Amino acid sequence: MKQNSNWKKKTLDTYRQARDQNKPCYILGIETSCDETSAAIVKDGTVILSNIVSSQVEIHKRFGGVVPEVASRRHVESITYIVQEALDEAKLTLDDISAIAVTRGPGLVGALLVGVSAAKAIAFARGIPLIGVHHIAGHIYANRLIKEMRFPLISLVVSGGHTELIYMREHGSFEILGQTRDDAAGEAYDKVARSLNLPYPGGPQIDRLAHQGTANIPFPRAWLEANSYDFSFSGLKSAVLNALHNADQRGEQLAAENVAASFQASVVEVLVEKTFRAVSEYGVSQLLLAGGVAANSALRQALIERSAQEGVELVVPPLKLCTDNAAMIAAAGTIQYQQGDFSDLDLNGTPGLSL
Repeated sequence: MKQNSNWKKKTLDTYRQARDQNKPCYILGIETSCDETSAAIVKDGTVILSNIVSSQVEIHKRFGGVVPEVASRRHVESITYIVQEALDEAKLTLDDISAIAVTRGPGLVGALLVGVSAAKAIAFARGIPLIGVHHIAGHIYANRLIKEMRFPLISLVVSGGHTELIYMREHGSFEILGQTRDDAAGEAYDKVARSLNLPYPGGPQIDRLAHQGTANIPFPRAWLEANSYDFSFSGLKSAVLNALHNADQRGEQLAAENVAASFQASVVEVLVEKTFRAVSEYGVSQLLLAGGVAANSALRQALIERSAQEGVELVVPPLKLCTDNAAMIAAAGTIQYQQGDFSDLDLNGTPGLSL
């Protein structure tokens, strides 16, 4: 307890001194929520000095998905080296770092604990602030690394585990307008890809295949109740599986590229329509796209075209900032640093953390 108290006093003194002297803010970000081990250095919340990502895709591909225990072990093996590589690329040392920002959740609990433990160890040893960051907040703030955020705004977050529409009045303020009630969009992509015998990860495979096909299969669009901003893709996933099964029972074979194109058209239409209904209702200045599925070319193109029609500014992160990375965690952590929103050494990984 005394050590923790002394550390907190030291971190606050360090923070106040840096603030009073108007020093540059260097945030070391750490991200280990799933199967990427990543560390990054971001200056003043917007300038990426380094962003090292070690992916485990090839390891998990043989299992058809992420194996939590394997992911955790790989994080343990590589986290120290990845942090050092991020420092080396940024040409900084831990003496230069203002604070440590780390993903605290949601995610795989074992994977989260590796990053959180590393961050706590560094923060305690160096006497600098520790900042626990929500993974989805990180995805949203990836956009600030390419363009300043203008409030009020709406962010469409689309990933393997999340599909959400989030309204922001100001920095650090998140109001969930709608979220998935069952399968997230990315999860549905992976399950449909598996039914088409496509390799893991399925999302990019579906996207690639869809461009070769025609959306000629009338798969359903789940609009839910009137005025609802929630999403549901479980029924769509089941419709695809049923179509494939029924065709097989008849001794027929549906063209995989047409199945992919029809499935993707359904997902994109629902995402885009609900997003722009929210944009209109809330009168926002800016629309942000965030999350791993933000890399989907059909979704990006549909949002670009609709934004041009509606006269709404759309910010879409580059592909390298769509998937999990530590620069986005450092960017989100910078806002918390500026607000003095720090964590204690009892910070833990929280797999079901709400925004």
